[in-house]
Amino acid sequence: MTRTVLCRKYQEEMLGLDSPPYPGPKGEEIYNEVSRQAWEEWQKHQTMLINEKHLNMRDAESRKFLQEEMEKFLSGQDFEQAEGYVPPDQ
Repeated sequence: MTRTVLCRKYQEEMLGLDSPPYPGPKGEEIYNEVSRQAWEEWQKHQTMLINEKHLNMRDAESRKFLQEEMEKFLSGQDFEQAEGYVPPDQ
């Protein structure tokens, strides 16, 4: 049986994640409110931000920045792009 959620990014019923992506309350929140598609898109965008902005994941400020950008991305708000990034035509 497939699990669906009302995705907070796309505001529609979509396939949900198989399990929480983080431990604790934040993971449960994402599991209950974010679609599989939105989470996969975030993972790709996160990787691009880490690479293009040369973020060090051992640095607390870099982790805080990514956490803030994740919230924006998953909530459908404006989020940080890598410099010079042009999104593909949709």
